[in-house]
Amino acid sequence: MAIHVTAPLTREDARKLRSGDSCLISGVIYTARDAAHKRLCELVAQGKPLPLDIHDSVIYYVGPTPAKEGQAIGSAGPTTSYRMDAYSPTLIAQGETGMIGKGKRGPEVIAAMKEHGAVYFGAIGGCGALLSNCIKKAEVIAYDDLGAEAIRRLEVEDFPVVVIIDSEGNNLYETGRKAYLESDR
Repeated sequence: MAIHVTAPLTREDARKLRSGDSCLISGVIYTARDAAHKRLCELVAQGKPLPLDIHDSVIYYVGPTPAKEGQAIGSAGPTTSYRMDAYSPTLIAQGETGMIGKGKRGPEVIAAMKEHGAVYFGAIGGCGALLSNCIKKAEVIAYDDLGAEAIRRLEVEDFPVVVIIDSEGNNLYETGRKAYLESDR
């Protein structure tokens, strides 16, 4: 049974989630990929305000296609998360509590998640058109010059994800593989 998660996601609620939990996210999340992450971290380094409320935020690593008539957004499948690894610890320390993407995360990201109480959700790659059905509203809020990689504010309803890495550092990519190898298959 899926756990209903509301975004913004508080640290307290993030700490309740466990690796392997199936979740449905509803509320406000943001999009950002590596170019936007770089700009956000530059602002943090300069002590300048960010163009989004990073506190309790969930950031989806996606560069959506243009919306067709009558749609909030085009196909919106996750991108590979390791490209954000150089930036994620900074944003987690600033208040980010959730990340949505696909693929493994580096040890520095996992350490920041454990220290600050954040989670990493996996979305299924290749299902971008289906995932876009869960996005009810999308608006560019920063870095319009980045095109598909601009930061967007999304209103989502029952957006399906799985907790890959929880705030204690439990990693489904490791525990799931181990369980499979130990099973009778």
